Amino acid sequence: MIADTIARIKITLDNVKPVVLRRIEVPLDIRLDRLHLAIQAAMGWTNTHLYELRADGVGWSTPDPDADWTDFLDARKARLGDILEDIGTKTLAYLYDFGDGWEHTIKIERLADPEPGELYPRLIEVTGRCPPEDCGGPWGYAELLAAIKDPRHERHAELTEWIGDHFDPNSNEAEWLTAEVGNLARSWCRKSVSEGARRR
Repeated sequence: MIADTIARIKITLDNVKPVVLRRIEVPLDIRLDRLHLAIQAAMGWTNTHLYELRADGVGWSTPDPDADWTDFLDARKARLGDILEDIGTKTLAYLYDFGDGWEHTIKIERLADPEPGELYPRLIEVTGRCPPEDCGGPWGYAELLAAIKDPRHERHAELTEWIGDHFDPNSNEAEWLTAEVGNLARSWCRKSVSEGARRR
């Protein structure tokens, strides 16, 4: 596979309604720790919990010196293209926050040449709003949505105060999320340029 190939990936947050989906384009040779950061930015997560990327029974994550969980390979030493080639899959699982258990399905939809002048990663589609952190996973989120919609729900006052009056699960915050992914792309581009200058 060519190093500058771009992969279009679809990220779907599992077991959540309304649908939460993102499409992003990333370099095929992106490291998995950076793919994690791109997913965080595209989804709207806060990157404050552990994560794992899995393919065909193999897991990758970023080592955490404070965690006793080590049943994974180092995401800083693996690239998306290598996984596609070595494992032969175009579907990965991404788990964020082991307590809440936010499971995502990642599908590589197509490979293409980069567009001239574009920086990657690039967010190209946003559907649905990311659930709030620490709300209890898909089931806690479903209860949250039910409670804030129904003034007679026993937790309506509590959860409305916690989430605020204006939480809309159908809003997609596309402008903000696109900017967050763009900020990542620009920061990585600057690092690549400065690293290249140091090697000369």
